[in-house]
Amino acid sequence: MEEYAQILNYAIPFFVLLILIEEFAGRIMHFKVNRIFDTISSLSSGITNVIKDVLGLSIVIISYGWLVSKLAVFHIEATWLLYVLAFIGIDFSGYWVHRWCHEVNVFWNRHIIHHSSEEFNLACALRQSASEIFAIFTFTYIPMAILGIPVKVVAIVAPIQLFAQFWYHTRLIDKMGWLEYIIVTPSHHRVHHAINPIYLDKNYAQIFIIWDKLFGTFQPELENEKPVYGVTKAVKTWNPWIINYQHIWGIIKDAWRTSSWRDKLRIWFMPTGWRPDDVKEKYPSEAYDSSNIQYRPKYETEAPMSFKLWSVAQLICTLSLMIYLFNNIGWILFDLTLSYGLFLFITVFAYTSLMDGNIMGLIAEIVKFVFGFLLIYINGGTWFEIDNLIPYGTWIVEGYLLLSLIVTMYYFFANRPRIVELKGV
Repeated sequence: MEEYAQILNYAIPFFVLLILIEEFAGRIMHFKVNRIFDTISSLSSGITNVIKDVLGLSIVIISYGWLVSKLAVFHIEATWLLYVLAFIGIDFSGYWVHRWCHEVNVFWNRHIIHHSSEEFNLACALRQSASEIFAIFTFTYIPMAILGIPVKVVAIVAPIQLFAQFWYHTRLIDKMGWLEYIIVTPSHHRVHHAINPIYLDKNYAQIFIIWDKLFGTFQPELENEKPVYGVTKAVKTWNPWIINYQHIWGIIKDAWRTSSWRDKLRIWFMPTGWRPDDVKEKYPSEAYDSSNIQYRPKYETEAPMSFKLWSVAQLICTLSLMIYLFNNIGWILFDLTLSYGLFLFITVFAYTSLMDGNIMGLIAEIVKFVFGFLLIYINGGTWFEIDNLIPYGTWIVEGYLLLSLIVTMYYFFANRPRIVELKGV
């Protein structure tokens, strides 16, 4: 937990820097890369994901270490070949886990957040799941376990393989010649994120595109078919917590509403989006119009520039408080660490709900204000010893809590953000 937090202390600023570089390059190329609220939502989703991971808020059904202890047949010395095999094994596993998350109804809830943006940029790469509580796909590491690849090697290679998936989430890089035949490129991944009928459920590979070509799921990007991004049933919110649980809430409601006990059970494992016939008839969902996909409207918030700047400030404050937690996680008691994480979760819920113009943003902000001062009281009048690092640090945090509440009340009651539809192009 502490080691992963230290890695993120370097990775997060690096990712943010690359996002800024992409934005700058897009402006030079006269290409609109980011929309402010969409980008804030993407980064906020990344915040919820890394906090969940650092706090260890997941349940491992079968650990890789257990698989190695039971299944290892070979013993390979710790050479460069071992790391290459681990990388290939993790990528092979990643292909199948990724594919199942698209094809099985209940597993789509683990992945919908990543596809929820109606833009395609480096920021959307950080839209990672906070709802992935159960680690149930460890069995896909069985080939590596049989080869006897040690746990420590997998622990080193897995983050590298994950971070290597960041760079190709961009529209600024065209096709890349001979590399298109070997690795996943931006062109391949634009297809994967698109909801055009010809592109749906294609290009699941994470690093090596060969898996899609082997298993029949490859689709090249076509010059006459511009990708349109998002999910077929638009999420229509900036709040990553709502996006994380929106799909499974729909499954729960359909399972409750159907009169068929068979459908109550099988709905979880049917193809993604499947619904019982009696539920579809009584509770029809918004139709997916594939015939006019290029002109599909996008979800957008209409708000003054001051609110946009305030939302950016909220994101920066949240990132700063998160990094402070990660740098001090070694000495903070575990129950207080969980409380700190909960405070950050509430913070993200509050300002992203306000970006939707939703009253939940105001309610969450009040909860955040009370909870924040409660944490200061519990910690003996200090914000987790921040005064040892920053003079009057606790006062700064208290001032932030008060200002955040006042500004939220102003925008909600006097100048509330308004949801509009942005015409597709």
